[in-house]
Amino acid sequence: MSLLETIRSPRDLRDLNQDELRQLSREIRAFLVDAVSATGGHLGPNLGAVELTIALHRTFNSPSDAIVWDTGHQTYVHKILTGRAKDFVSLRTKGGLSGYPSRAESEHDLVENSHASTSLSYADGLAKAWELTGELGKRHVVAVIGDGALTGGMAWEALNNIAGDKHRPLVIVVNDNERSYAPTIGGLADHLAALRTTSGYERFLDWGRQRLEKVPMGSPIYETLHGMKKGLKDVIAPQGMFEDLGLKYVGPIDGHDVEALERALKRAKGFPGPVIVHAITTKGYGYAPAENDEADRFHGIGVIDPTTGRGASSIGPTWTSTFAEELLAIGQERDDVVAITAAMMAPTGLTAFAERFPKRVFDVGIAEQHAVTSATGMAMGGLHPIVAVYATFLNRALDQVLMDSALHQAGVTFVLDRAGVTGDDGASHNGMWDMSMLQMIPTLRLAAPRDGVTLRQELREALDCSDAPTVVRYPKGALPEDIPALAREGETDVLVRGDHDTVLVIAVGGLVGLGLDVAQRLSEQGIGATVVDPRWVKPIDPALVTMTRKYQRVVTIEDGVRVGGVGSTLAQAMRDANILTPVQNHGIPLAFLDQGKRAEVLIECGLTIDDIVATIVSNSSAVLQVPTQQSAPRPVDAP
Repeated sequence: MSLLETIRSPRDLRDLNQDELRQLSREIRAFLVDAVSATGGHLGPNLGAVELTIALHRTFNSPSDAIVWDTGHQTYVHKILTGRAKDFVSLRTKGGLSGYPSRAESEHDLVENSHASTSLSYADGLAKAWELTGELGKRHVVAVIGDGALTGGMAWEALNNIAGDKHRPLVIVVNDNERSYAPTIGGLADHLAALRTTSGYERFLDWGRQRLEKVPMGSPIYETLHGMKKGLKDVIAPQGMFEDLGLKYVGPIDGHDVEALERALKRAKGFPGPVIVHAITTKGYGYAPAENDEADRFHGIGVIDPTTGRGASSIGPTWTSTFAEELLAIGQERDDVVAITAAMMAPTGLTAFAERFPKRVFDVGIAEQHAVTSATGMAMGGLHPIVAVYATFLNRALDQVLMDSALHQAGVTFVLDRAGVTGDDGASHNGMWDMSMLQMIPTLRLAAPRDGVTLRQELREALDCSDAPTVVRYPKGALPEDIPALAREGETDVLVRGDHDTVLVIAVGGLVGLGLDVAQRLSEQGIGATVVDPRWVKPIDPALVTMTRKYQRVVTIEDGVRVGGVGSTLAQAMRDANILTPVQNHGIPLAFLDQGKRAEVLIECGLTIDDIVATIVSNSSAVLQVPTQQSAPRPVDAP
């Protein structure tokens, strides 16, 4: 039996010696490579966190002690050590093991955070609660932050508050692997790099104290020397920044040495105030294909060959690669176009643009709020910035889009990758909120292309707008076949004209294909259906509103939440125009969606041909006939 097979809970780690811990670390890495290669997931971050996670669970008593993980994709090892190794065959599948901490899975998972820079705030609040209830001291609070999360402003807001009370115990572990998705950049990254080169400082002070305490008057001399610490650190050890905040600093520590990590964590555990333990780790450690991948060290992978690290062959053009090609072409035509990303250069398709125009790309780290307002400043200075992020991460900067970009009518274009249902990464990563959130922002325009041709067109249209923010959003994965338009009315593309003015199907973005399938099924049942693509879903095209007057029923299909989405906004515009045609909205319910393949999640949301057609027919059996005259029943908003 392997050592790993004997680990069913963190208690099973306590009796292992150092040789056994090293063996266990090797076994965990081999297990991770085999398991994640078969399912896909976040391999690199977890390969780098093996020894750190072992040391944490040997030093602290989870779940009595709270271990709060930031960027929760680095918790696979934590899941293994808390009894979930057998579940890795179902990683990121419907009903299976989550790729992030999950309260439903284990009492050891305190928070379900997969958006970065949050763990310090959770930990600060928990420590304050336990202090007031008398639990702090009996129980410990540990925040693990890393993978670039310290570039996020929220982390520094939390540090400011934590440092405000030097007597409240809290352990902060910085898992410093020099990376988020790609190498971490910025002043903080430079600061941590300096700390990595001055690891002898703490050892020097410890050695000096031990020697001086053995001689007469040694202690006063040591205290005098220790009082010179700030000046000395300013020269050779910039960890003084943390201590100037009132945070005790321990490190840097070799993050792949369990014994050294345990010593540091035990020191921090016994300190009566906030402590930072700085561990240096290597993303992808112990797996050559990951270590040799300079792009992102196998941050997130699909199914791969575990021996070679190679994935399946390309699936052809994707939404992201098409954006990347068009942006490069635009960059060659326009010197004013620049790009900003929040630690996601390659995933959002900016790599080629950055290689061709290195001075026109700005990676701000995991700092979406700063990205948006900095982009606004660039627009004020005569540039046209593109902020490229995943749709789910724009949620973090809603205030900046509203009060900084839109209020100032700034020509900033937001390109939202992974919009709609993404599936595998669960509730936090579905890009389902943007169309509802952005509907309320004055002046902002929002496009949802249906294919590669319209993506290229609408990106250029967005960049031609200089007096308001624009958004172009598209889903994850392979491009569909191009869907040509029969005609354009206003800004709306007519894709199919029904035999009769019976049903108007308004399909948005990546679900236009579904809208066409619905129309085909209705046609087979003798019900005429016209299909249109609004292209720009905000503001609602007046020509589209007028068009709805001719039909007996309007059906909207969108891959965003129904509440406040395109369908409900259209229904409001129709009411304002005194158009009484019933509106039947199909979209994502107002709920956090469980993980699963995109098709599985869409089925659960009722976004299928069968569900939509059945609802149209059942809600409208007395209405959907070949019309002799326009009927005008009361508007409805059917599920």
